[in-house]
Amino acid sequence: MTVHFIGAGPGAADLLTVRAVQRITTSPVCLYAGALVPVAVLEHCPPGAKLVDTANLTLDEIVHELVEAHRAGHDVARLHSGDPSVFSAVAEQARRLDAEGVPYEVVPGVPAFAAAAAALKRELTVPGVGQTVVLTRTSARATPMPEGEDLATLGASRATMVLHLAVQRIEEVVADLAPNYGADCPVAVVARASREDELVLRGTLADIAGQVREAGVRRTAVIVVGRVLAAEGFPDSHLYSAARCRAPQT
Repeated sequence: MTVHFIGAGPGAADLLTVRAVQRITTSPVCLYAGALVPVAVLEHCPPGAKLVDTANLTLDEIVHELVEAHRAGHDVARLHSGDPSVFSAVAEQARRLDAEGVPYEVVPGVPAFAAAAAALKRELTVPGVGQTVVLTRTSARATPMPEGEDLATLGASRATMVLHLAVQRIEEVVADLAPNYGADCPVAVVARASREDELVLRGTLADIAGQVREAGVRRTAVIVVGRVLAAEGFPDSHLYSAARCRAPQT
């Protein structure tokens, strides 16, 4: 049997992929983080499925559930918010499954930063303004950041930066980024992106911390920093230009 690591999307139940729904509906066991995965997603589970909320389980306890389900001959839907490729803790689970000889697959999902960009109605890569996106976080109570991945170092490029798991430290984020980006650099904070209670805050590095505190945003939020958020008068991309589209095919 197979463990399916499934990206459950940023929160809206209708942002699941077709493949994700197919895997959930055929898995007799489902592990999910109760605080992040909406109940509506669990409605895709088959009747009588074993539902395990992993919010208060240790890594070893989670892997035990996965291994035991496999030994019992059951497929497992292991739901992760957003997309499994970033900040999902899939790597350490997969490492343990490899050691146990348990097969698994990864089903991609809509990442939180994409849902945040959609809420802002902004492309994060704008011609002539920004073509690089840095996805990162801060340490706080999480695993320490590797050497050279601190915000001051990453911000030296002044590329568009998206921060997860950082809104509780918004003042420190501002202090670390302002020297490189400037106090007038546009910033947006999107809390609970794609959900009915989605909240969008727009400002600059000079005032965004105050807005976050006033709104009471403490978790489930993405911070986006960069000039692309206010880009105007930028050149059209080469992709759809007459020069490219009408060029002789070789």
